[in-house]
Amino acid sequence: MSGVYWIRRDLRTHDNPALSAAVAQGVNTAVFISTPQQWQQHNLAPIKADFIARHLLLLSQQLAVMGIELVHLHAQAFDDQNTVLTKFCQQRGYSQIYANSEPELDEINRDERLGQSGLSLNIFHCDTIIPPGNVLNKQGEMFKVFTPFKNAWLQRLRQTGVAYQALPDIEPARTIETASQCVKFDYPLVDSTAWPLADVVMAQVFPRFIQTKLERYGAQRDIPSIKGTSGLSPYLAIGAISPRWLALQLIQQVPEILEDQQHLAFSWLNELIWRDFYKHLLFHYPSLIKGDSFQPKYQGAKWIGSEQDFNAWCQAKTGYPLVDAAMRQLLQTGWMHNRLRMVVASFLTKHLLVDWRLGEQFFMSHLIDGDFSANNGGWQWAASTGCDAQPYFRIFNPITQSQKFDPNGKFIRKYVPELANIPDKHIHFPHEYIAQQGIDVGYCLPIVEHKQARLRALAFYKAY
Repeated sequence: MSGVYWIRRDLRTHDNPALSAAVAQGVNTAVFISTPQQWQQHNLAPIKADFIARHLLLLSQQLAVMGIELVHLHAQAFDDQNTVLTKFCQQRGYSQIYANSEPELDEINRDERLGQSGLSLNIFHCDTIIPPGNVLNKQGEMFKVFTPFKNAWLQRLRQTGVAYQALPDIEPARTIETASQCVKFDYPLVDSTAWPLADVVMAQVFPRFIQTKLERYGAQRDIPSIKGTSGLSPYLAIGAISPRWLALQLIQQVPEILEDQQHLAFSWLNELIWRDFYKHLLFHYPSLIKGDSFQPKYQGAKWIGSEQDFNAWCQAKTGYPLVDAAMRQLLQTGWMHNRLRMVVASFLTKHLLVDWRLGEQFFMSHLIDGDFSANNGGWQWAASTGCDAQPYFRIFNPITQSQKFDPNGKFIRKYVPELANIPDKHIHFPHEYIAQQGIDVGYCLPIVEHKQARLRALAFYKAY
């Protein structure tokens, strides 16, 4: 058959409409195009690159059982993808390309150009539970507040159900051999094997989460010392697990979930809705991909934070234990607890008045679950520049956040071990205790004073 399946952000065989359509047409070739120059420009974290490589190898093995060959093509720059793919298709005599959509502006423009090259590009959607453009207000526009979006999203899902797509049954004539070299990247890699592969997560980890943690998720998700979250964000970010599959599993387990927002399990579904919300925003407001503030009044904001303060934040040397512990978790593991992402983002943008875009880029360059729409949405929420963001006068106090969510300092002690022997009462801001005791534990002094920083932030935002 004269066609090829183009793997992009969909490293899975389940709920993959482009793959299903390709298989139905007898396609037996899949391609993945690596673009290391573009990855560098877009701050792809080395641990995420390794995570992609591992899942690409897994996918090549799964496709091989289906009689589909996976070919790794190399294109240094983003704009080279079409040239490389067109040349490959010409060499093989392929005219049809099957691919799942990518929501970013450059990717949309790339696909339009490819469609003008003489090749037939068949695009499908599978990155959100409800496709962008299908949850609108009465004026036919995108919601600018999350709660009415959520309510409309739930109503639509009640009407349509989850559009999960199973792979057609096929019996390949033969299982082809796979070659591990097909997934070797010319890009820095950091070991990601602390995270199991998606097939293990789907078979073991997620069912265990549903059975043992789901109803406690709302109560435990904000406690960083407890493994109370699902840990699925890295798999969603690279498309190794379908969000529609997750929604379907949840609804089957808790059939009333779409009707009952008070159900203990709803807070987890709410996270999937937030994910859709940010991806729908990107679809309707493509300028976000260019670094624009969602609220125009902040577009020209002159952020006055110093490079020295930004570097201290990056290096986990702010003198606020919860902030530093969170940043060390990121630097050491490539992941950060969601509550702490809000705390450290608020600290950078409000306490230090550093441009949120610098924090956004730093996160992307380190996170195994870096996803542009969610990362951008989260940073603009914290900086009060985004859609349905926290009001500018809401400034997280890192000391009280620590007292509330890490009351015994268990998380702090894990990542800031120099404070291991500080009493619980003092560990959230230990400097006065350390001075009174006349000891030197090797922990840095605070780079700002909370009350003064808060007043400075209020004055800064009021100016806009």
